[in-house]
Amino acid sequence: MSEDLTAVARFLYEAGTLKNTARTGWWMAGVQHPESVAEHSWRTALIATIIAKLEGADPARAAFLAVWHDSQETRTGDVNHLGKKYTVGEADPRDITADQVAGMPELLAEAVRDLVAEYEAKDSPEAICARDADKLECMIQGIEYKAQGYQHAQRWIDNSRGRLTTKTANALADAVLETDSLDWLHTALGEKHGRLT
Repeated sequence: MSEDLTAVARFLYEAGTLKNTARTGWWMAGVQHPESVAEHSWRTALIATIIAKLEGADPARAAFLAVWHDSQETRTGDVNHLGKKYTVGEADPRDITADQVAGMPELLAEAVRDLVAEYEAKDSPEAICARDADKLECMIQGIEYKAQGYQHAQRWIDNSRGRLTTKTANALADAVLETDSLDWLHTALGEKHGRLT
């Protein structure tokens, strides 16, 4: 068992690299210091719970899928859509995951392999919710970057919005587009006109 846990320990260190792995697509929008893959995955998991709950799916399962959806990027980095055009023989996330969990207790390795396979298959309600959460998180991040002056982020906002599939994600996207990114703060401070003073 200790050898199995050593493989888990190695993976935990590996997973930590996602805290420093930048989401590279934002560089094309001019963002000099974009969010990390870990930051993206965290909010994606939150969004997945919301979409799944409102869609009648299992929110815990959707969040679980969302947490693992980019875990393979420890080995590939974040390859943006333009970069994928030039990548020969793009690696299958299921194959990367199999390598990542090699040597772990089989019960755990199988659970992670199955989880990634479910996300990639796109056919369970939870996987659909998690995938929509991934797109909606990118849209929200784009709105935040645009508010910081990165006007080219509009492309990511539009593309992400257009790729949503569930009724809840689409309705939530509409609400997000109609809400200023600091409205939460104005509301928390009890401000009536949404202005910081």
